[in-house]
Amino acid sequence: MDRKIPIEEIRRRKRKLWLRLGVITATIITILIMIILLSRPQVSRDDIKIAIVDRGDIEPSVAASGIVVPSTEEMVICPINSQILEVLHHSGDAVEAGTPLLRLNTQNAQDEYQKSFDQLQMQHSQLERLKINNRTYLDDLNMKVKVTSMELDRLEAELRNEQYLDSLGSGTHDKVKEAQFSCHTKRLQLEQLQQQLANERLVKAADEHEKQLEINIASRNLAEIKRTLDDAAIRSPRNAIITYIVDEVGAQVSQGSKIAVVSDLSHFKIDATIADAYSEYVSPGGKVTAKMGSDILEGIVGSVTPLSKDGVISFTINLKENNHPRLRSGLKTDVFVINSIKENILRLPNASYYVGPGNYSLFVVDSDNNLTQRTVTLGECSHDYVEVIDGLNQGDNVVISNMQQFINNKTITLK
Repeated sequence: MDRKIPIEEIRRRKRKLWLRLGVITATIITILIMIILLSRPQVSRDDIKIAIVDRGDIEPSVAASGIVVPSTEEMVICPINSQILEVLHHSGDAVEAGTPLLRLNTQNAQDEYQKSFDQLQMQHSQLERLKINNRTYLDDLNMKVKVTSMELDRLEAELRNEQYLDSLGSGTHDKVKEAQFSCHTKRLQLEQLQQQLANERLVKAADEHEKQLEINIASRNLAEIKRTLDDAAIRSPRNAIITYIVDEVGAQVSQGSKIAVVSDLSHFKIDATIADAYSEYVSPGGKVTAKMGSDILEGIVGSVTPLSKDGVISFTINLKENNHPRLRSGLKTDVFVINSIKENILRLPNASYYVGPGNYSLFVVDSDNNLTQRTVTLGECSHDYVEVIDGLNQGDNVVISNMQQFINNKTITLK
């Protein structure tokens, strides 16, 4: 015969059942939470770079590229067609002004100089001979003038005698007319000779002046040949470093060709290029910064090429600290042309995440110490900071590392 179970026993059994069910349910929920937490992407704080949004000023700029070049660089041009006989210095050598760099074959130039010198001496001799001939000719002509003048004086005396005799009745009127005709004829001859003498003096002076001009031209040509011959002793024009030189003995070099380049490697400037779409931001005197690793050098825009080539314009940058130890000839650098100043704005440190104004998906550290993806609008930038337009508040901690692999995750666990 069955016995009735006490109510307390039934209650105790129910409590045990509910307790088991609660433990099982709690265990299942805990396992599910653990699975969810373990399946969520995780990232270590040590593997990312986090920056704080703050307020401050930025100097918006446009990016350009540049290459460091010597501030002073001078080409040495070959003055003649010649052949290299000896190389006295090589690239990398430090030289002083006037130091010989190359020795050229100058025999042809020396022959030409001697030929021109001899021709000039001949022209000087020709001028002296011309002066002597002219002086002799003019002296002869002047003597003819004097003789004719004396003859005229004699005829005038004879005329006076005939006129006197005619007045006494001892002469004839015909003889007076003949004497008058002779005087008139001789007077015309004298005037003709005097005019000829004046003209010949002008002509001979012009001949001598023309010959003197030829000598002056020849002298200048000779001096030019002498300078060319002196320049053929290829020398450094300044205290500098040789950065290029034709160092092949026996090589033929043509007049006007580059045979050496010397550079001042203690001071530098930057040759930069920028897309022509930003040409309005580049003008002489504009402020520029150049990034040399962790160092930032300031400078100003020097000359600007007015024409665009292949979609870019070129300009030079004169650095305030043009002897900075990080500067090396040929070193490529990032250049930032500053175009305005923005004060007291939200900003983030500039890093690789920024590629230009627009919307970005950035991860922000939330109150649970997790990373939450947020849409952020960024504006202009300087080399240090990026302008925050919308989506972030002052004091927010933002990941500025490359998070492209988590772009499809809205939340990331921060370890």
